[in-house]
Amino acid sequence: MALYATAASVLAGVESRRGSIKGLVYASSFQNVKQLYALVCETQRYSSVLDAVITSAGLLRAEKKLRPHLAKVLVYELLLGKGFKGGSGGRWKPLLDRHQARLKAELARLKVHRGVSKNEDLLQVESKPGPASQVPRFVRVNTLKTCCDDAVDYFKRQGFSYQGRASSLEDLRALKGKCFLLDPLLPELLVFPAQTDLHDHPLYQAGHLILQDKPRACSACQASCLPAMLLAPPPGSHVIDACAAPGNKTSHLAALLKNQGKIFAFDLDAGRLASMATLLARAGVSCCELAEEDFLAVSPSDQRYRQRLVYSTCSLCQEENEDVVRDALQQNSGTFRLVLVLPSWPHRGLGTFPGAERCLRASPETTLTSGFFVAVLERVEVPSSVSRAEAPAPPPEAAPRRKRRRRVAAPGVPPRTEQEGKR
Repeated sequence: MALYATAASVLAGVESRRGSIKGLVYASSFQNVKQLYALVCETQRYSSVLDAVITSAGLLRAEKKLRPHLAKVLVYELLLGKGFKGGSGGRWKPLLDRHQARLKAELARLKVHRGVSKNEDLLQVESKPGPASQVPRFVRVNTLKTCCDDAVDYFKRQGFSYQGRASSLEDLRALKGKCFLLDPLLPELLVFPAQTDLHDHPLYQAGHLILQDKPRACSACQASCLPAMLLAPPPGSHVIDACAAPGNKTSHLAALLKNQGKIFAFDLDAGRLASMATLLARAGVSCCELAEEDFLAVSPSDQRYRQRLVYSTCSLCQEENEDVVRDALQQNSGTFRLVLVLPSWPHRGLGTFPGAERCLRASPETTLTSGFFVAVLERVEVPSSVSRAEAPAPPPEAAPRRKRRRRVAAPGVPPRTEQEGKR
């Protein structure tokens, strides 16, 4: 049944940080979005339980063609959901029937081991609501199609109470009901109470609003607005978005450029690029050129890409953040320097090397955002008369690290040693 395959695809997208559950559900072609959303949410909620049962039952060893995310969705439906009634299981029902007894036995064994009798009691503490669930809903006004004042007036006519520009995080924490604010740092960014759902709102459907995230490349908008804002490309610039899909940051770059100039948007996933093309069309972006290829194939010596780099991740792991920036500076001694941005931002980079405090970190506890990291690097123009010995010295050497995939938006491609990793 298409429901289970689509739910598995959404789960995979969420785990690989291609978007939020709601964003990916609404971007899918499945008609019954409420049914799909409920199935994905519940499957994710019981994720650790399902992993334990599937592993103990040896399901993936026995059914080698069954993909992990699809297995998780199917086992949830069989053991914890509505079950396969009639023909609802489609071609998957006979497969699950072969393993039904073993799967049920492993679920019962897990309950005995944990000393519980109800499925709900199996949920881990980390699956219950935490600080991240209280992150406000950040909404970027798409200035390619409207302006902030018009969007505010529209919401006011719908019965929302506009509270003006926030002066502190406490203002954001106090948001309730149908009240909203203007973000204290970022222009054109509206802030609504946590859990506000605007996916069906006419302004979003028309591309006047972007449900981005303050710091997540998934679904919330302040921190994920930071990379484009800190890059600050003037109209007419050439910009590379090196890992572009799903396209929220790309649309923000286009708005800053006023559609004047060129954005070269790279991504290796054809499906994600197709969804991104739909988002950009809805947002009125006309200055973007999509490329299904590795941006490392672009020549780093091209003069169009030699100015400023913004490196951002949806992670708080040191090895994906400060360690990457430190290594990039070491490997390109005297070529780039870290820029101090947003000095008032309360959460800075970890002090793992000199200058790391110039980076930004974000988290639900300290900035009311999802986990995020941003570093801005500028190319240092060293006059030809200056010897290499007189160029800025790099930070101290550090042990090699394991590289991981990350997201970059930049109007300059630095030497590729900075960007190597899994693609």
